[in-house]
Amino acid sequence: MDLSTDIWGQLAVEASQVYLSDGTVRSPFADTTIEKLPDKVILQIFSYLSHREICRLARVCRRWRQIAYDTRLWKNVSLRPEVSGLHVGSLESLLSLIAVRFGPTLRYIELPIELITHTVLHELSAKCPNLTHMLLDFSTAMQLHDFSEMQAFPTKLRYMCICLSEVIFMEGFMRKIYNFINGLEVLHLIGTYEKCEEEEEEIYEVINVHKLKSATPNLRVINLYGINFIDDSHIDAFSSNCIQLECLAVNFCNKVTGSTLKTLIQRSKRLTCLLMNGTSLKSEFVMQVDWDKCALQELDITATDLSTECLVDMLTRIPNLRFLSAGQINGFNDTVLKQWMESGMTRSLMSIDLDSSDNVSDDGLQKFLTRHGQQLSACCLSGMPHITDQLWMSILPVLTNAKILVMGTSEKLGVNIHVDQLMDTIASSCGNLERLELRWDPDNLRFSDKSQKAIDLLRVKCLKLRCMVLSDGRYYETVKANFERADRVTVVRTTTCCRVSPYHLLSNYNDLIFN
Repeated sequence: MDLSTDIWGQLAVEASQVYLSDGTVRSPFADTTIEKLPDKVILQIFSYLSHREICRLARVCRRWRQIAYDTRLWKNVSLRPEVSGLHVGSLESLLSLIAVRFGPTLRYIELPIELITHTVLHELSAKCPNLTHMLLDFSTAMQLHDFSEMQAFPTKLRYMCICLSEVIFMEGFMRKIYNFINGLEVLHLIGTYEKCEEEEEEIYEVINVHKLKSATPNLRVINLYGINFIDDSHIDAFSSNCIQLECLAVNFCNKVTGSTLKTLIQRSKRLTCLLMNGTSLKSEFVMQVDWDKCALQELDITATDLSTECLVDMLTRIPNLRFLSAGQINGFNDTVLKQWMESGMTRSLMSIDLDSSDNVSDDGLQKFLTRHGQQLSACCLSGMPHITDQLWMSILPVLTNAKILVMGTSEKLGVNIHVDQLMDTIASSCGNLERLELRWDPDNLRFSDKSQKAIDLLRVKCLKLRCMVLSDGRYYETVKANFERADRVTVVRTTTCCRVSPYHLLSNYNDLIFN
């Protein structure tokens, strides 16, 4: 290797030299250590680390401690130990941190139940005037602190996330903050939804949504996630007061039937995103909505029981639909795809997710994707045993603008998936690819000793690829080692800890992120 053209190799050699006092072998880097770096450079290095790692580095020396406590490193802080690894031992310590380390630069903070007290909130209000994002985690609460003396609360909040408890009523706390949160634009209420077949326990409405909507007239994004008491009346309440509503998400709120959808669409003229995954939508209510007059562009109806008739009626009337997630629906079949295409309402489509749509044939999908594949940024056809690499090989050359692809099923198949050819085709056709997931069982993946060439081609051609998810097995280890040798260590992951979703393409994706 010519080290004169390899700066890293040159540095490695020079660092290993024996430096003589007469200067004959002395390197220009001989006196360069991290101690010689200016504070602003070390500060920039620290900015790439987690707060837990920064706290460890603060123990190294006095200088590093001073840099580690620079308020510019503490703009976004999570004090939930299970999330950040940071544990604040006492309220006094937190009050000191707010005054000394956080101050005016703090923009975002997450607080666990034990740190949510009126003194902490008062201090945040007084010492952190630029705080705009806050998460309050009440999910493990068995008892609330006393908020009767609370007189102050951060007033510039634009984003608030409240993780609800199943058994603690929040009204005593909420009543104290209503006057301070009328500037909110993004609201998350996170429930404790768990899908199970056990006998239903008594459900408590732990937060008064009807009062909350009156205090938050400027909401653009509302995310009610997995809350077991949320029903159609709560959707109606928000739509009656939030005229600027752009995005409503009620994923896994299984009491939502859609009875107030018609009113929602009539009132919310700016509503472009509606996410209703895992709800109990009824076809008769959905068919009553004036879809042809709506501004809706993004729709998620995954895991609902809508009929084929309802799906056809809805999709052929929404004029500018860009994003559709409609997996796990028995009524979604070739008839729906055909009539949707014939209506011309697929002209704006850029993302489609048909996960586990067993009633859609590979022939129906091929016709649809051959016609519309070039306009798609995301295509997710996972969870269907009859969709193998043969269909993907035929449609990948059309998916030239794809950024997100999800394929395969975790079920063991009777056929093998020739993954080398698949990687070659992806690399040749999808140069803009950012996220890729192959869910096939490792035992179904067939690859040769020459598979490294196919992986190399994918890695070199798809330079924007930031996430590749595979089932844990031999092929995963092969791909991971290949990317790690190229110093792209965070790209390859397993299906046990990561899943690819087209949600990244939602226009309000950054606002919808919580936790």
